[in-house]
Amino acid sequence: MTLSDHILIVDDDREIRELVGTYLEGQGMRVSLAANGQQMRAALDKGSVDLVVLDLMLPGEDGLALCRDLRAGEKRHTPILMLTARNEETDRILGLEMGADDYLVKPFAARELLARIRSVLRRTRMLPPNLQVTEAATVLSFGNWRLDTTARHLVDERDVIVSLSGAEYRLLRTFLDHPQRVLNRDQLLNLTQGRDAELFERSIDLMVSRLRQRLRDDAREPRFIKTVRNEGYVFSSAVGIREARA
Repeated sequence: MTLSDHILIVDDDREIRELVGTYLEGQGMRVSLAANGQQMRAALDKGSVDLVVLDLMLPGEDGLALCRDLRAGEKRHTPILMLTARNEETDRILGLEMGADDYLVKPFAARELLARIRSVLRRTRMLPPNLQVTEAATVLSFGNWRLDTTARHLVDERDVIVSLSGAEYRLLRTFLDHPQRVLNRDQLLNLTQGRDAELFERSIDLMVSRLRQRLRDDAREPRFIKTVRNEGYVFSSAVGIREARA
């Protein structure tokens, strides 16, 4: 964290915008405020923003649409922390699938929001600059497998869907987004951690073992996820990318 962190708050509730903005400024951050998508785009066009706090329930374009558009544009790597007054699991999953980096339900304590902002910024900045994430609506192919990132389906060569837990999906997605790169355990934890507590309770090694089982990958001579001694893991297969069908 530095005193120059610039946070853009997008919320149609004026009181929330101003209260959160005042609190973050008191923590040494620069803050811009926006009530809707038009104001958000104008703020982004003015200069660099380090993180967007984006409300889900906005008039006109909602937070999901704005998140999707942001991920498809020039600012696609800007971290997004999504806010909502609802605690529906479907909303949370959609937000994360559209590319949000974290999710916080209203009402929330200002200190928790600050902690989430710091966590997202820390995770983002600890990664090498050329580690990037592919767009959400894609099908990633490797070997005889396909991963539909919209439906979150892993499909084998016989078109049979293989079930994945949330943590397994995120780990596989991370490997497919960064093929043929050695990733250490800290990088894997930070690239995959979300609101699923499983990753905090189990080691990356165990998660890799479970994912290999799903892929029918022989741990002794793995085809896809290879262990790099004293360094971490590398996804050694080539990965193809195409747009998912509507």
